[in-house]
Amino acid sequence: MWIQKTIHLNAQKRGFHLITDEIEQQIHEVNSLSVGLLHLFIQHTSASLTLNENADPTVRSDMESHFNKFVPERAPYYKHTYEGDDDMPAHIKASTLGNSVTIPITNGRLALGTWQGIYLGEHRDYGGSRTVIATIQGE
Repeated sequence: MWIQKTIHLNAQKRGFHLITDEIEQQIHEVNSLSVGLLHLFIQHTSASLTLNENADPTVRSDMESHFNKFVPERAPYYKHTYEGDDDMPAHIKASTLGNSVTIPITNGRLALGTWQGIYLGEHRDYGGSRTVIATIQGE
């Protein structure tokens, strides 16, 4: 079985956001699968998807702090500046982290590790709502 759905995520402030619940609420088809894969692809160049710690929210704030230091705004060598100081760094962060994740499905559930969750990396100050294409394959 193959299913593809468009998921619209609520607008978030800049930072890393745990979106596992928001995703799971929109992909009920997973419940009927004994084995499969969920592929999530974000259709934006200034936001990212990644998997990481789902229990301690300081991990998300530390990720944001690190990436802001690692990829600073207003670097003198940026040429792409007309969309704001946060835009070029957002593109770099999105390329570094990636635009997709693939998660196994086992017995009707996402087979995430005990402390794993799906993160939206919102790299713009005002990124707006985000669109994710979910492709489900399984039986």
